[in-house]
Amino acid sequence: MTMMVPNRRDILTGMAALGSSMLLGGSSFALGRHGVGDGELLMLSDGNLTLPLSFVLPGRPEAEIATALMVEEAPEALTPDCNVTLLRRGDKLILFDVGSGPNFMPSAGELPNALEEAGIDPQDVTDVVFTHAHPDHFWGLTDDFGDLLFPDAAYHMSEAEWAYWSAEDTLEKTPEARKTFVVGAQNRMPLIEEQISLFQPGAEIVAGIEAMDTSGHTPGHISFVVHGGDRPVLIGGDALTHPIISFAHPEWESGSDTDPQKGIATRKMLLDRLVSDDIALIGFHLPHPGFGHAENAGDGAYVFVTDPAG
Repeated sequence: MTMMVPNRRDILTGMAALGSSMLLGGSSFALGRHGVGDGELLMLSDGNLTLPLSFVLPGRPEAEIATALMVEEAPEALTPDCNVTLLRRGDKLILFDVGSGPNFMPSAGELPNALEEAGIDPQDVTDVVFTHAHPDHFWGLTDDFGDLLFPDAAYHMSEAEWAYWSAEDTLEKTPEARKTFVVGAQNRMPLIEEQISLFQPGAEIVAGIEAMDTSGHTPGHISFVVHGGDRPVLIGGDALTHPIISFAHPEWESGSDTDPQKGIATRKMLLDRLVSDDIALIGFHLPHPGFGHAENAGDGAYVFVTDPAG
């Protein structure tokens, strides 16, 4: 589900088609590939989620949403893809997030199948780098039997993210509908506490990978800039989650953000940097394979343009 566009006029007219495509669910295990210097980025499908519109955009009038999506009626739910990125560089196989695993949504948790299709043995993954610890990014840490899927990897998470999910009072402070997020994270975190390295924003996690503070979605959410090619590539996690809404209306509150106002500020900052620094983007929930770039549309709005990833 990509939109190939050569110029701004086609970008603007093509947004309607892209909005309609987001109402359709289901991803294949098709692999997106993008060279970055002496390495290669692989975008692997973990499937897709089904999210009620009332959860994604609480309180937003449906007519306003329909207008933004260029459809007659706002859908009851969105079905965003889940794109897990792997960097193959030298003797490193670096996985950014691990997908949902078998216990979150039946339409997700397909990363093991995608890895198999790509010819990658989970035991060969050298590093796992987390953007944050929500279920669709973290619960794939374990297999059907509760064992680590990537047993020999070194794990990396921001210090603020680890502290938030492991704090004793996080569960009681979390709304009832999301308490399972906390329980799921806290059940899995002890499995990697001997292998986890915690870092601060701005750190170089692995050679050529810069950690960027994109908190707001969660307290320690991090995006990662992969350097070394002609153009940096940002692995954005959930900082930008929808190919129209997140770009055209970064000022709209997201129901999935822990701190909605911080989420808004982060989206605006990130979009400005993507454009001003000419950084490509891989979005976890953008249409598979999630690869493209942002363009400034004026008046605080942007558009997402998919780029070839073959």
